[in-house]
Parts: sequence; structure tokens; C-alpha cells
Amino acid sequence: MREFLTGNQTVVRGALRAGCDFFAGYPITPASSILSDFVDAFADGGGRAVQTEDEIAAIGQCIGAAMTGARALTATSGPGMSLYSENIGLAQMGEVPLVIVDCQRMGPATGGATATGEGDVLFARHITSGGYPLPVLAATNAATAYRLTHEAFNIAERLRTPVILLSSKDIALTRQTVDLDEIPLAEKRARTMHGSDGDFHPYRVAELDDVPAFAPIGGPARVRFTGSIHDEEGLLTIDRRKIDRKLRHLDAKIQGARTSLELFDADIDPDAEALVICYGATDGAARDAVDEARSMGRRVSRLTLYSLWPVPGDAVRRAVTSYVRHLIVPELNIGLYVEEIRRVVRHGKISSLTRFDGGLIAPRTILNAVMEGFCG
Repeated sequence: MREFLTGNQTVVRGALRAGCDFFAGYPITPASSILSDFVDAFADGGGRAVQTEDEIAAIGQCIGAAMTGARALTATSGPGMSLYSENIGLAQMGEVPLVIVDCQRMGPATGGATATGEGDVLFARHITSGGYPLPVLAATNAATAYRLTHEAFNIAERLRTPVILLSSKDIALTRQTVDLDEIPLAEKRARTMHGSDGDFHPYRVAELDDVPAFAPIGGPARVRFTGSIHDEEGLLTIDRRKIDRKLRHLDAKIQGARTSLELFDADIDPDAEALVICYGATDGAARDAVDEARSMGRRVSRLTLYSLWPVPGDAVRRAVTSYVRHLIVPELNIGLYVEEIRRVVRHGKISSLTRFDGGLIAPRTILNAVMEGFCG
């Protein structure tokens, strides 16, 4: 059925399809309607939605709920992510499956509460102390917000990790016609549970990139949970070998899943001389610009990234086909992600196309950048 929905509405729909049964959040523009929509969705008792006293309480309640077995989601904007930071580290250390939606707006600080921006791209990757990786996805419109929210739950459950989904003001609040029934979704994943037999070791893994089995707090198995460095039993340790193994594991379980975490849409011309690499709200303009350039006889490819971290390097390298000599990377920030592209692609001209005044990049702006490459 075709509906006229905002990105925030499709986030809620995608979460419900993924089995989300707990939400906690604090009102903040442009994420507030996710909270109110969950309150409505759970009015029949099918889940719990809590408006907390602040953002710190919101993510704390989601961590607690997830560790009792709930499939939890919280949503905020940039200032709220700053307050989430410490507890996201707690979720990493405790290996908590959790989805965090960041409806970005112009920053820094309070910034422009009603102005768009996608400046949390690096912040999302480096949001916790220690520098350990976590998956970061990026919606481009209402349809992908739906699909990627569902996928974020699958990743969180499979890897026992917090997952951040980036949206932005124009994606969150703009209505678009979508048919959610026509959007393909992966099979819903569940976390690996501890069986009823044998002793439970809450953080034991055979290989570093394995994911430990889960037992809910409050269940029959004894579960220890701490933000301090710990061993496979959840006991604090100063044993260097155990510390090394635990921290290598936090990195390895994400890095080992890099291939499956690469989410993208590639529209590749094998004879292209230019390539537009985009993410977030620049995607629609990039698609229009590429179509217009092709109508003018230019050979151009497009790569839309739906996963930003870990960097989908294989997808980027495959998109840079033999004749590509110019890459254009449009971003609604000061040019934060283009440096990651430059680390992956070591040849050709890479142009950073930015806007950060609260407006959107127009298709004509991207088209002009593409055409300048052909004239240069």
C-alpha cells in the first residue's frame, strides 16, 4: 500500500518489523516524532515506550532493557549523541545489542535545530573512548530509513553491538510516497542464546571474531555486566593477556564482518570517466545529476553508500572502474567523509563538494562539478 510518510515514521515501522519492543528517548528536534510514534505504537501493550528525564537516562534504560532480552531503540540528534557517548562505550564493553538513530541537524552545539546537516559522520564512528569500531549506517530517504532500521537490528543482534543509523532533518521530516510492502527486507535475526545446559560464561568466545552467547539478566543464568575491563566471566581483571584478548575481540568481531556490513547501491557504467560517491540526503540530487549527465552523452557512474563504518572499501574500489579519472563526493558538512575515500582511492582527481549552511546541494551543483571534470 502506497503511503505518504516521513523518514521518522518509516524508522518506527522498520523497527516494529524488526521486533523492537522497547523505546526510550527524550524530545529533541528533529527526532521527537519517533518518540511520540512509539508511544502510539505501544499503546496496546505490545511494547514499552518511555519519555525519560534526559538523554543519559534514555540510552541507559535501553541498555538495561536490551540486557534483559528486549530489542531496544533510542533516537536523538547531535546534542543528544554527545550525552549518549559514555553509555555507548558501556554498550560496546558489555556487548549490548542496541539501535541508535541520530537525526542529524546543523551543528555544532545547539546549532540550527530546524536546519539540516550531516556533520555527525566522524562523530558517530569515534563517539566513544578507546576507538573501538561500531557499525554506522546512513539513510537517504524514507524508504531506506525503513530498510536500514530493520537491518540495524539484524546487525545489532548478530554481532551484539550498538549500531548507529544516521538520518538528518530533511530525511526525518520530509514526507515521501513509499510502499513499505514492496521494500525487500532480510530475514529477522535473533541473538545467539545460551542453552539451558552447562555453565554460562557471559563473554567467552572460541575465536576473537566470534560473538558470545547471550543470557538475559534476570534469567536462570548468572550474568555479570560492567563497563570496566573484564574477563570471559565478566569479572574485573588486571591480567594483561585477558585484557588483550577482550579488547582484540571487540575489534575483531566488527572487522571480521566487514564484507557483510558493506551496504550500498551501485549504478556503474564500466566505461565511466567520472564517479559520484554519495550518502545521506545528497543521494537524490546525485541520482538526478548522473541521469542528466548521461542524457548529455557523458559516461558517469554513481555509488550510494548506506554503510559508512567500517568504510566499505571493497565497494568503493569496485566502483572505480578502469577509465574513471574524476570522483565527486557531495556532503552536507565541511567535507568529512571525502578523506576516507582518499584513503581508499589513490589515483585520479577527487573533488569535495560541500554545503553546511542548512540548505541542500542541488542536482545542478553536482552536475556542474561532473562536467568540469570532463572539461579539465
